[in-house]
Amino acid sequence: MSLGNALRAERIKFSTLPSQWAAPLTAVALTVGVTAAVNAAYGAKDHTPGEDPAGGIYYGLLFGHVAVACLGILLVGQEFNTRMIGTSLTAVPRRGRLYGAKVSLGAGLGLLVGLASTAGCFLTVDATVGLDFSTPGLARSFLAGVLYHPMMVLICLGLTAMLGNFSVALGLLTPMVFLGTTWLAAIPGVREVGQFLPDRAGLYAMRTQTEAGIHYGHWTGLLIMALWTAAAVFGGLRAMRRYQASGG
Repeated sequence: MSLGNALRAERIKFSTLPSQWAAPLTAVALTVGVTAAVNAAYGAKDHTPGEDPAGGIYYGLLFGHVAVACLGILLVGQEFNTRMIGTSLTAVPRRGRLYGAKVSLGAGLGLLVGLASTAGCFLTVDATVGLDFSTPGLARSFLAGVLYHPMMVLICLGLTAMLGNFSVALGLLTPMVFLGTTWLAAIPGVREVGQFLPDRAGLYAMRTQTEAGIHYGHWTGLLIMALWTAAAVFGGLRAMRRYQASGG
């Protein structure tokens, strides 16, 4: 089976499983919806001159990126959970090709979610409290917001493939994305290390202003998350190949 056929098969599986296609819809709805609600209720009152506008723009992402993580987990983990991974591996003998199809689908879906969520947040903030699109760093913030989503999907997809267990991946990764790294970043001493975690680096890349205590720039933050993404994808590929070697 060619990569194109494998990708087509993955797309069909995705479109026929409500638990999978519901995840990106939930991500967009949460990210844009929470951002719109918070800015409509408090944005104008709480805004102060010089405040980083990215805080208000991406407020909903703090909730929406949990659904983004779930999408990455579901794309590979659900097959481990239902024991259908063996069938998929039989249908696509080249394990790297099967994994490549899942990675391609995840990246594409993540990019679409990123575009919809980021554009939606920018537009809702502009409609509720107003947004100066000439603000320095705002264009880079938009790009970082878009790219954050596919990278988060691929990180969770790769880690789930390495774990080889849907329940374990869901139980470990979603709490970590939602609160875990935020808590780590708040602990004195640990913050020095926590700032290099993928989601913290990616979120910092969306900021338009510098933050005391962060030891890298905004573009570097995006690069750090990209390196985590590459490592997770590579680790997932190795895990899939080991699964082949062990016969499932």
